[in-house]
Amino acid sequence: MRGLVTVLLAVITGMFCSFVTYLPFIGDVNSAPNQHVTPVHIERSVQDTGSPNIVTGLLADYRGFDTMWETTVMFLAGLTVVMLLSSSTMGRRPEKEDEDA
Repeated sequence: MRGLVTVLLAVITGMFCSFVTYLPFIGDVNSAPNQHVTPVHIERSVQDTGSPNIVTGLLADYRGFDTMWETTVMFLAGLTVVMLLSSSTMGRRPEKEDEDA
């Protein structure tokens, strides 16, 4: 069973790697997103969102319409990163327990 799973994952990985050649190059002016979506976001983001930062406007306003609770998802992702990177020992086991206790 383990060999079958390994072969299946190898085939799927090979397919994904071969499909990369069909993707447009980064920064290609003639790719589909750069033709109709990107110019609209760049031109109208300040007027539509009120934010001078295009990334913030996209995440908070435009993406909020197609993903329910997008702001909550972004807040929880940031909170998770802060919790993972903090040096707090709350909730962790002590590294060495006392043998006399």
